[in-house]
Amino acid sequence: MVALVSDTWEPAAAGVLRLPSGRLVRGRGLRRPLPPGPRPDFSLFLLGGRPPQVPWESRWLRWPDFRLPADRREARELLEETWSRTAGGRVEVACGGGRGRTGTALACLAVIDGVPAAEAVAFVRRHYDPRAVETPWQRRYVCRFTT
Repeated sequence: MVALVSDTWEPAAAGVLRLPSGRLVRGRGLRRPLPPGPRPDFSLFLLGGRPPQVPWESRWLRWPDFRLPADRREARELLEETWSRTAGGRVEVACGGGRGRTGTALACLAVIDGVPAAEAVAFVRRHYDPRAVETPWQRRYVCRFTT
């Protein structure tokens, strides 16, 4: 199924990353208010503790701040599910600040979407946030994330 832009995010909206395939995904920090506009259809929360309750479908990946996912296999499964959902809905990836863990996850989504792993961090920094993917181990995680 090919997503219609009206089914997903406004491409120019804050935090929205356009993947090479044209799929859109929004990254955001949970410490800031929910942006105006339509709500997500699905959120992947990357937090060390339980995420806030939301009135839409969501998944939680235990991922402490400045670290890596607690369970790498679960991380891969959830990132693949998240990427799959971008084909037809408003999907967001969110952590506390919206840069480190979110940037790392967005870079992994870019790899799933076809960006070479060695270029994914630069892709996300160029198209999402120049300070995304905050730690050396997060950068290594992306470089080793293969499809």
